[in-house]
Amino acid sequence: MKLTLPWLSFVATLVVTPNSVLAAMPKSEILLAKLNTEYGLQVSRITNNDVYNNQPLLTKDGIYFTQEVQSEGQSQTELAFYDFTNKQVTNFTNTAVSEYSPTLTPNGKGLSAIVVEADGKQKLWQYPFDDNVKPSRIFEWIEPVGYHVWGAKDDMVMFILGEPHTLQYTQVAAAKPIVVAENIGRTLTFNPALAVYTFSYSKAQQHWLASYDPQENTVTDLFRLPQTVQDYAFKDTNTVIYAVDNRVYQRQLNNPEQVSLWLDLTPFCDSHITRMSYLNEQLAFVCVK
Repeated sequence: MKLTLPWLSFVATLVVTPNSVLAAMPKSEILLAKLNTEYGLQVSRITNNDVYNNQPLLTKDGIYFTQEVQSEGQSQTELAFYDFTNKQVTNFTNTAVSEYSPTLTPNGKGLSAIVVEADGKQKLWQYPFDDNVKPSRIFEWIEPVGYHVWGAKDDMVMFILGEPHTLQYTQVAAAKPIVVAENIGRTLTFNPALAVYTFSYSKAQQHWLASYDPQENTVTDLFRLPQTVQDYAFKDTNTVIYAVDNRVYQRQLNNPEQVSLWLDLTPFCDSHITRMSYLNEQLAFVCVK
């Protein structure tokens, strides 16, 4: 599937995104680890490592991710899809602007993503899977959006770039975000079993994992993260996973003091692991070159 928006002009290569400057994106690759197969742990490469590949989103059918596209000395990012059936990567978007952070919409009928528009503003868009439905902005005026995650009731939290970066919560119908926290990290999740959002943030020169309860409008510190950790994922309702260098550790929300090594991915990534996405005993992860 390719979505083309011909009326949007090319974005300058020095637009600043939450990950990097588009002209100097770090090279990285996405790998897929399958757990508990008849041969044990099996790891395969989904992309090569000659460009920026990041922000994997595991679904039952494949992996959506952000991929750098280079042309005539310039680069931008587009959304791509790795299909589990044919083991091929295809473009999901093919536009004159940069898209990143693919996220399933609550109804499962498309993706939402950040778009760096022609004027450099970063806004939240939705891209339906139905080719007959055009992509559209979700919010006209909320920007600059860095990352986002959906909740259970057509609501969401967003990483809003600024000094400092803030976590903001809104319901789509209201479109009036409130500031929840400051100095936040780039990973946002929603835990449907607990009905809370989770995020990382800095406090007193320490990194913390915290939760936000939209019903009570309260933020709760869960546990302190290693100083080098920016990314994490949930393996299940109670288990948080994160990587230190190329090893993945796990902690339980109800027993955060106990930390255990979950996966040693040293044979497959000789540098360090950043973004992760887990589903159905599969882990998609990013290895930075």
